[in-house]
Amino acid sequence: MPLIHTLTTIVGLASLGVAAGYSVLNIVAVLVWRTRNAPRAPSLPLLPPVTVLKPLCGAEPGLYEHLRSFCRQDYPDFQIVFGVRDPSDPACEVVRRLMAEFPSLPIEFVINPQQHGSNCKTSNLINMFARARHDMLVMADSDAFVGPDYLANVTAPLLDPGVGLVTCICRGAPTRPVWSRLGAMYINEWYMPSVLLAWVFGHHGYASGQTLCLRRDTLLALGGLRAIAHHLAEDYRLGELVRGMGLRIVLSPYVIDGEHHEPDLASLIRHELRWMSTIRVLRPRSFRWMFLTFSLPLAAIGITLASVEASPSTGAWLLFAAAVVARLALHFVHRLQGNRPLLSDLWLLPSRDLLICWVWWRSFFISRVTWRGNEFDVDADGVMRRL
Repeated sequence: MPLIHTLTTIVGLASLGVAAGYSVLNIVAVLVWRTRNAPRAPSLPLLPPVTVLKPLCGAEPGLYEHLRSFCRQDYPDFQIVFGVRDPSDPACEVVRRLMAEFPSLPIEFVINPQQHGSNCKTSNLINMFARARHDMLVMADSDAFVGPDYLANVTAPLLDPGVGLVTCICRGAPTRPVWSRLGAMYINEWYMPSVLLAWVFGHHGYASGQTLCLRRDTLLALGGLRAIAHHLAEDYRLGELVRGMGLRIVLSPYVIDGEHHEPDLASLIRHELRWMSTIRVLRPRSFRWMFLTFSLPLAAIGITLASVEASPSTGAWLLFAAAVVARLALHFVHRLQGNRPLLSDLWLLPSRDLLICWVWWRSFFISRVTWRGNEFDVDADGVMRRL
């Protein structure tokens, strides 16, 4: 029995060490990112003309304000192409309102139900692409809200011919339901810090559909949008193809606000299962070890195991305290420059961390994802097939 107790204590201390180490590294990565100096964009007259492609599906909360922010860019020459697949889509009314509000802005509106692959968003983009006038392309999700300097920031890196793709991280801005707030915490306090930690350690392969900026010749050279038309993670696949051409992906210092709306628990779980299943498909080997990134539950397990035989040592308590303090810092740091009350969601933190553990465990047992009301089977290459 003493041997078993000793081994249990060692496992507990190891769990505490991993939880504390990962939590501290995460907060360091976020702080490094926040102190990063943004590169200066060239003067506006030197920036090339840009086409912004905005695929739409439904009128989610805040759609008008989100799309309007793209119409108010401080940029010398840009065009916006909006696209829907269904003429009865409620987003149509929002687009027509914007076209009336900005009559001098080149806005194209494409309504085309033609399907080019199992990924409906990419099919929509393919239908819209024919109306793009310019050789600099920006594809951005409908829930993104940006400032007037957005286009100047995300297009500037592409003036370097060695850069093939520019992308951005996103800050989740929840709507009022508690489920939306839990979903935004997933983005702000687990997913984005993980992305930034990988960036700090030199992994520059991240690509997000919130912003995908590239040149037309790059897109055509990798096979066009049809090359990603069947992929669940079309943004990730696009990044793979760009890197395969020997070009770099730049993570822009510009941070996008993405409104996060989850009307109920079922919606939250569906979305997070789809995201987690996507990670499992893209990173099957490392995915099984992902529980090591759930620092607070891992620290709780560690301190429990370390106290099986006797009271935890001072070192164990110090590791536990480091994990908790770093996790709390990660919860608060993204709120310091926001307009939300600092302590408003603190009570949700335990539920948030337990929920992500459950979603991770549950994703091992599903091969189907639900997206926009449709079910898909996803193979080992990330290719979707509608059921």
